[in-house]
Amino acid sequence: MSDRSRVAVLALAELARRGGGSPVPILEVAGCRGIPAHQVEQVFTALRRSGLLQSQRGVKGGYTLRRDPAEITILDVVEAVDGPIGGPEPADGCPVALIWATGAERLAESFREVTVAEVAACEARRAEAPMFHI
Repeated sequence: MSDRSRVAVLALAELARRGGGSPVPILEVAGCRGIPAHQVEQVFTALRRSGLLQSQRGVKGGYTLRRDPAEITILDVVEAVDGPIGGPEPADGCPVALIWATGAERLAESFREVTVAEVAACEARRAEAPMFHI
């Protein structure tokens, strides 16, 4: 998973946290997450092209999720930003290629099991957890 994918997941979790009401400007998402605006802009372009986001221009413009965050998997996000996980099938039973393909499939399975809504919920729980200082 690249830094672009990480930025995309964080930005979509921010949109999910806001509940999908009105469009959220890129600068607001970037500011809330401490991510440079140009990085958010780059990933939002890819996410919009893949159908995960919709944009609205104008004074009250910004981005909203096109689908319910409970239906968007982390695999959807990663593949929208970075392309398919894995690569060509291993040729001639090459051990290194087989290990790489197995690892890529396990990573894809893990990403397929978690949604943007779950990431946002996990973040919300952590934000509410009491902190004890000694």
